[in-house]
Amino acid sequence: MSSNELIVEAKQYVQANIGTFHEKRLNSLRNLELRQILKRKNPYLFRAKNILVAAELVRLLLEAHLSSQEETLFGEFLEGLAIGVCSKTFNGWKSSFPSIDLEFRKGNFHYIVSIKSGPNWGNADQIRKMRENFREASDKIRQQTPDVEVIAVNGCCYGQEANPDKGDYWKLCGQAFWSFISNGEEELYKQIIEPLGFEARERNEAFQQAYAEIINTLTAEFIRDFCNDQGAIDWDKLVEFNSSRQVVNERRRKYQA
Repeated sequence: MSSNELIVEAKQYVQANIGTFHEKRLNSLRNLELRQILKRKNPYLFRAKNILVAAELVRLLLEAHLSSQEETLFGEFLEGLAIGVCSKTFNGWKSSFPSIDLEFRKGNFHYIVSIKSGPNWGNADQIRKMRENFREASDKIRQQTPDVEVIAVNGCCYGQEANPDKGDYWKLCGQAFWSFISNGEEELYKQIIEPLGFEARERNEAFQQAYAEIINTLTAEFIRDFCNDQGAIDWDKLVEFNSSRQVVNERRRKYQA
């Protein structure tokens, strides 16, 4: 496949699939329940920030939820794009090994790739687990095809990495990663940015309309359940809902302080 054909296909993939990202983003809000997110958030932090308006608290809850959801959803979209690109250049395929997303061969080299959105994706324990998954996958591949050299790669869809050689794996970010999976297409990382805006204005307008409706609905629910008769946030009631001791069975009760 020529360089131009690859870029055209990558752009077509983006336009054809970016709508799925927007739909999942919206559905993550539509399926949200107020009590579900209140259970996961720190009420002491909101009190320390002196939040007095119910709508403001609800908005902060939704923004925190969206921030984590969007990173995950868009990461899935970029992973699909990367696998699609590599399938065109190296006949790459979606890996079945745990935590490994992409495999492909080039000559006597067998590449196993763990795809992440950006370079700062994990703590020391998560990186150690990735290394373990690389080792286990490499051992199995060598048992099946002892004539190949297995190379592990942590591919990051954006960002930079000044020291890509990590000893037992390579970390390639941004331009270096997209060039790696596209057989040296150095401009691909810039070519895919333009089609990401396909129908973005229309979709964001629909999202903002739905977002406003959800904020209003959840705010009304919050006022009903967690505000007093004067309309002020009942912090005791909110903390009790979030953090009060749950009923435990008799076998566990003796271990409670």
